[in-house]
Amino acid sequence: MPIYEFRCNACRRRTSVFTRSIGAPITAVCEHCGSAEVSRLISRVAVVRPEGGSLEDFDESSLADVDENDPRSMAHWVRKMSDKMGEPLDAEMEASLERMEAGELPDDMGGEGEDEFAGVD
Repeated sequence: MPIYEFRCNACRRRTSVFTRSIGAPITAVCEHCGSAEVSRLISRVAVVRPEGGSLEDFDESSLADVDENDPRSMAHWVRKMSDKMGEPLDAEMEASLERMEAGELPDDMGGEGEDEFAGVD
């Protein structure tokens, strides 16, 4: 159930409009002055993260067991951090991790992970 926000072109105040579904037509009228001349605003969104799901809580000791020469170890750590941060992995990252879990190093994965600024001063 979305809430859309509008700025009134007459009094310049913000008005919120609650709708029961995303596809429902929206008729916005300024709740302050009654004007129908309003412009839709881009609203802020909130992302709910699990407890401890921020970089502020990042504990460098979690890297102690990671062997940077073992792709399986790196993949395990990435999955663990994804879970802890509440951030889902996209399809491309999932594919990369599956290859790492099979023992393939990132440098051997067909250009993935290359420095796009290599050679640029």
